[in-house]
Amino acid sequence: MKKPLQYIKALILTLIILTSSFVGKTQVIDKIVAQVGDEIILLSDIQSQKIQMISEGINVSNTTDCQILEEMLYQKLLVNQAQIDSIEVSDDMVNAEMEQRIKYFEEQIGGRDKLEEYYGKSVAQIKAEFFNIIKKRILAERMEEKITENLTVTNSDVEAFYKSLPKDSIPYINSKISIAHIVKYPKITEADNLKAKERLTMYREQIVSGNKRFQTIAVSYSDDPGSSIKGGDLGWQSKGTMVPEFEAELFLLEPGEISPVFKTQFGYHIIQMIERRGNNYHVRHILISPKASYKAFDEAVVEIEKIYQQILKGELTFEQAAMKFSDDENSKISGGKIINPYTGDYFWDLQNINSIDPQIYRLIDGLKVGKMSQPARYQNMYEQKEGVRFVKLLAKTKPHLANLTDDYQLIKSACTEQKKQEIVNAWIENQIKSTYIRLDKNYYSCNFNFKWIKEN
Repeated sequence: MKKPLQYIKALILTLIILTSSFVGKTQVIDKIVAQVGDEIILLSDIQSQKIQMISEGINVSNTTDCQILEEMLYQKLLVNQAQIDSIEVSDDMVNAEMEQRIKYFEEQIGGRDKLEEYYGKSVAQIKAEFFNIIKKRILAERMEEKITENLTVTNSDVEAFYKSLPKDSIPYINSKISIAHIVKYPKITEADNLKAKERLTMYREQIVSGNKRFQTIAVSYSDDPGSSIKGGDLGWQSKGTMVPEFEAELFLLEPGEISPVFKTQFGYHIIQMIERRGNNYHVRHILISPKASYKAFDEAVVEIEKIYQQILKGELTFEQAAMKFSDDENSKISGGKIINPYTGDYFWDLQNINSIDPQIYRLIDGLKVGKMSQPARYQNMYEQKEGVRFVKLLAKTKPHLANLTDDYQLIKSACTEQKKQEIVNAWIENQIKSTYIRLDKNYYSCNFNFKWIKEN
């Protein structure tokens, strides 16, 4: 759900303050409060962060300014060292990050026009204003990665970490499941491809001739569910966001022009250029994906049923069948086991899986461990494919306190984060000694975690 407009305005105000020094008619209300190497921190930087915290419902106290300042000192220390070490961040990377942030604000406030109206500047001007801020944030992230790049975590490290946890700090784990599936997609023939291409060619001719509007065709027929409801509008994007074939076509277009029909891994497209500003572009598109024939779908159903029966009869194990017959390239190599992209392991939180893949939830509901579901229709939302599959429930854990046997990956992640923090802390202490750091005397009373205030 979208957050309240007051929250978005507070975030935008935060961005404004980040790069603005406000000067009154008779007194300066912004000043430098700290310096790390060549990097400075303004009073307005601290105040803007407090505004954002308040907008998020976070309580601020008398120590908040000190806490914010220490985090900013650390970020400036990272940036200063990144520049010394000549760590590079390309303009394309900064622009891509900038575009993601702008899109987020647009979605919350109701579009690019409203964002520009509220801010009082064009998006191009906003991007120019915040380019260096975003670049320095990426530099800090890169430097932090460099500091911890040689970290290794052994099994004994994980075991020692777990044993060191206080009893009341061990997390409670919800029930989790591990699942595997075998998928068959109906075969797409050259005739299916040609049919999709000819159909889109017809739509393009209707648009170019003026008989139909691009948006009308997109709403009615485009196979891209995310943009079709918006008349094919993809909003503002930055170079590198879309697949190469797509961008190769759009950068040949002038505003108002429509591309010829072309193909990507998703199917056949046409693009209408709305506006372009350097490497940023605003386009509409229509996608027509090749559809398998009913006969091909029936053949896939017959094939999946045959595989299912072979497993039931013991002629093949599930793992063997997956590796030999499944059309899901991401899981077949592991015997059909579906990896959880959020954790990197093969377990899924049972309470959350319904929101991630409701089809899986329905298939495994009531299924016993080691058993298979009946073959069923499968809609692959990520790849926009339709097929048939059946799943096997490999394991199901009971709700429990985390332990090394069932939750090793989770505990290892926590151990890794702790060791990273230890490395970073040691790095901060060492860097402070060799880096020029100056703080406003108003912050000498802060109870910092590190010795930012150097003795004379």
